[in-house]
Amino acid sequence: MGFVVKGMDIKESDWKVFRRLQRIALERYCQRVLEEVKLATACDDSYHDCYLKVYRLMQDRDKTMARAFDDQRRSTALVRLVNIINEGLLTDEELKQFSHELQGRIDAIKSMSRT
Repeated sequence: MGFVVKGMDIKESDWKVFRRLQRIALERYCQRVLEEVKLATACDDSYHDCYLKVYRLMQDRDKTMARAFDDQRRSTALVRLVNIINEGLLTDEELKQFSHELQGRIDAIKSMSRT
């Protein structure tokens, strides 16, 4: 998602929940990527081909990580949260910890990104 909408700040209580959950999501993401790296390092081909596979994988995953976890501010939190959700890194139970207002905003943004 490459857009920023004015008024994207979230309230303080949701910010505190976000900061806690984003650490959980980051750990899950890193675990997922490291599992992918393990699979990619099964070198049936040449070691060089294996290295290139891992290198490309890490480049791709680093871009995804940046979209979800870099530049953590209240003004960018909603976009980062939607990217985290799109990666499947938070459970429905975890998302219920946000205010009903923020849950509605998340649903609206997710709907817009599907069109």
